[in-house]
Amino acid sequence: MSTSPRTQAINYVAFPNGEIAVSWADGHESYYPAHLLRCACACAHCVDEMSGRKTLRDEDVSQDVRPLEIHPVGRYAIAIKWSDGHDTGIYSFDQLRRLCPSESSPSESSPSESSRE
Repeated sequence: MSTSPRTQAINYVAFPNGEIAVSWADGHESYYPAHLLRCACACAHCVDEMSGRKTLRDEDVSQDVRPLEIHPVGRYAIAIKWSDGHDTGIYSFDQLRRLCPSESSPSESSPSESSRE
């Protein structure tokens, strides 16, 4: 588990449009489309345990999937219950920071405030 402010989530929230926001201890804010996170699930149902190969097909996940509940997992991750019934994935803060759309593509800005309503 990392203790870097870069991977310490201080707050997370799901917006009505399905987007999930995470505020980090280093001051950065991440905004994740629900479909992106659902497709990034690394649980045994979505990734082969032996090979590590992803078995979940992104096209099989509805574009309008939404988080229904978000729960902390210790001090290192969150668990998300999705509108498609999936609820076994754990998203570590290290994984979430690596998946951050604004850090992987700096030319793209986060969605506007109005799109989160």
